[in-house]
This record gives sequence, structure tokens and C-alpha cells, in this order.
Amino acid sequence: MPTLTYVKGLPTPAEELNSLGLTKFEMFLAAYSSVFHKAACETANHLLAVNSFHDSSWNTHLQKTYGISRRHATGVIRFTEGAVNASKESRKLHIKTLEGKLKSLNSWITKSEKKLSDSAKFYARKNWQKSKTGCRFPLSCSLKFRATNWQHLKFQIHNKKRRAYKLSQQIEHLKTAPIQTVISKNQVFVVGSKDESFGNHVCQWDGANFKLRVPACLESRFGKYVQTKLGNFDCLHYRLPEDGAKTWHFFRKHNKWNAAVKFTPVPVNRVSRHSAYGCIGIDINPGSIGWAYVDKDGNLKSHGQIPLQMGLPSGKQDAQIVEACLQLARLATTFACPIVCEKLDFSTKKEQLRERGRKYARMLSGWAYSRFYKLLESILSNRGIYLMKVNPAYTSLIGLVKYARQYGLASDEAAALAIARRGMRLTENVPGSITAYLSVKDGKHVWSLWNQLNNILKSCAEISSRHDYFSISNWELVVKRWSEQSGQSKRKRTSS
Repeated sequence: MPTLTYVKGLPTPAEELNSLGLTKFEMFLAAYSSVFHKAACETANHLLAVNSFHDSSWNTHLQKTYGISRRHATGVIRFTEGAVNASKESRKLHIKTLEGKLKSLNSWITKSEKKLSDSAKFYARKNWQKSKTGCRFPLSCSLKFRATNWQHLKFQIHNKKRRAYKLSQQIEHLKTAPIQTVISKNQVFVVGSKDESFGNHVCQWDGANFKLRVPACLESRFGKYVQTKLGNFDCLHYRLPEDGAKTWHFFRKHNKWNAAVKFTPVPVNRVSRHSAYGCIGIDINPGSIGWAYVDKDGNLKSHGQIPLQMGLPSGKQDAQIVEACLQLARLATTFACPIVCEKLDFSTKKEQLRERGRKYARMLSGWAYSRFYKLLESILSNRGIYLMKVNPAYTSLIGLVKYARQYGLASDEAAALAIARRGMRLTENVPGSITAYLSVKDGKHVWSLWNQLNNILKSCAEISSRHDYFSISNWELVVKRWSEQSGQSKRKRTSS
């Protein structure tokens, strides 16, 4: 079951302050964090050095070496295991990303060299001026730079090959280099247990006062327990249960100690009904979020857009994302239905940013997609609204072809309508007027037809932007014209 974490700054009551302006609890955290850091560093080195880790024997070693109790040592081990596993996963992800970049780079080099080779063969023909097909990469010259486009492409290929060599060397180094784990100072971690009172044996919190068991190595300075007035966590949707395990994490940030508690939240009452009664689909773009509400019969009942501003600082962008998520939550509460979004993964596309151009890179990197989905899921979960994620295949194409002109929708609203219908498990068939011109074997999925139509539209001269979809009233004519042209070109190739 998913967990939540509440964080607040550690209060500093005036009656608890000493001559240094610190409370006794803060003095204890400063002293124990030093012990915790040394134990965590030794544990991390041990975890990275051995193949099999014996939890019980290492726990005993930490108790004897640093003078801490078994539960304090368990906190050290669990915290360090998380840090080491995160380092290993980060190394795997780094290698995977570099391999994806190298693959994209080699593909670009191969295509560019093939383009130059084909162009050279074209100009080597005797009567290339009378060619009907033309050159794939025609030769041109810049008077300003006194160079040809062929020379520029060769220079690009040279630089890309150098970068590909560096990437391959970096990948080989990362596969054999030892993994390093960074353990930050000024933090304390205590693991909870559902079998203990208040969910933790070391940390006892009753909603107002906090009491922490001091390890043996510091009892001479601070006594057996240290206490402070922690108060409650001020949350709009308070889901912290009275029972259950509570894991505490104290860390120092911006010269102030903070207290974080991790727990299994109390379930909330479900507001959204089953998806069969209707859904709200959303399509996320850098400039806006299009949404569409579909009733139980799959018909469009309401739609709209939530505008978004690009290029904001991280703080303002977070505030904008939260406001957009709250608007979607209010819509879902009004219609009492779940929200359906696409299951997007931009890792592969971000590996190709250097080869796709600056405009594409700015568009993909200028909006925090993962941050939006994380906040949306958290906000909807606190309000009892179910969030569904569906396959994004051909949703934009389906919306533009079937619904944009029919309902007069924007492209993101039309895609949101297709997403909502997919969340309701409704089939999106290709318009019957054009299926006669598409060749698909029996038993194939309907997406095979959409794939063919997508390839056709990419080569159509009538469609150069999304606005052109609104001007097409009969898709049969477009597909028929394309099929006739492709048939003629095939006959010419066979006759020659």
C-alpha cells in the first residue's frame, strides 16, 4: 500500500531555549547525527563491499561499536540500504540513458552518411538534370560562409562520431567503476513498527508532545529521554492514523531542523464512481491541459482547457501545476467520475534531444510532466478520486480524425475525448469510408488500421499542421487519392 510523508519545521518553544538559542532536543539531534553519520558511512562501505549482507550480525556490530540500541541500529541499516540501492539504481539508469543517446547518435550518423552517399551517386549520373525524382540532399552553397551544405553535414558527422566515441568510453567506464554513495550529515532516521505503541518504540508522539529514547552513548549528556513540543501536522486532508507504523526522519535544512513522519495513510471515502458511468480525459501539452467529460454512453457532455504559462521559475511552476490539479479535482468531484490520463514515458524521447533540434528540445524539457503527474496523483488520492492511466497510442490522431471537426474541439480536447473513451474500454474504429483502402489482415488489432492511416497522413500534402484536420470533410477522398498515387508509383517502378 502506498505511504505518505508529512514534514514540518521543528518548533523551538521559548521556555526550552538555552543560552545558545537552541533547545535540548536540537542539541541532542546535533550530537546523535554525528554518531548516525559515522555508523551509516561504515554500513554503506560494508554493503558495497560484500555480496551477502547479514542484517542481525551487522546490527550487533553497530550496537557494540557506537553504543546504540538495536532499534537505533535498525534505523541506520534501513536508511543506508535505501541510499545504497538508490545509488545502484541511479548507476543503472545513467548507463541506460547513455546507451540510448549512443543508439540515437549512431542512427543519425548512419542516416546522414547514407544521405550523402545517395546524393553523390545522384550527381554522378550523366543526365541527372532530367531526373524526375530529384536529389535526396541537393547540393547548395552559402555565399556568407563560403561552404556547401555537404561540407557542413560532413563536419556534423565528424563531431557526432567524436561524441559517440566519448559516450562509448564513458559507458565502459561506468560499467566497471565502483559505486559511491553519498551520506549527508545532520540527519537522524528511526524506523517504526506497527506492533509498538505510537507506531515506534524509540520515538513516542501523542499528537502534541514528542519523546525520544536516547542511545546509551549519549545518556551521560542528555539523560534517558529527550522531549519537546512538536504539535500536530497542519494538513488540509489529514490522513495520519493513530495506530500503525510511523517512521521518523529528522534532518537539518536551511539552518533549521525538520521532522518528517512516514506512514500508511487512512483510506478516504471514494468520491468517483466506476468508469462505466463516465470519465474525464485529460491531454497535457506544454501550453494547456485539455479535458473532456464523457457520459456512460461514451458521448461528449462537457469540455474545456486549462491554460499554462511556460518558462516560469520552479516555485511558480509548482504553484501553477497545483492550481491546475485542483481545477481537475473540482471537475471530477462535480461529475463524480475518475480522471483518465496517458501513461507517458519521455526517457526515450529525451535521449534523442540532440538529434531532434532545439525547438523540440525546448518543448519537451520546458514542462515538468513527471512533476505534474506526481502532484495530480497525490491531490486526487487525498480527495478520493481515482486516477486511471491508459496507453497513449494514437489518441491524438483519433481525436483529430474523428472528433475535432465533429464537435468543434481543439486538438488537446479531442485527444482528451479519445483518452476518456479508452479509459471506459470503448473501441475506436477507423471511419468505415476509408477501411476499403487500407490493407490489414484479418484478426489484426484496430491499431493496425490507425497505424496505416497515420503513415498516410504524414505523406499527405493536404495536412501540414493540426489546423488542416478541420478543413477535411471527407477522409475517403484523401485516402483514395493517396492510394491511387501510391499505386501509380508502384506500377512505374515495376515497369522500369
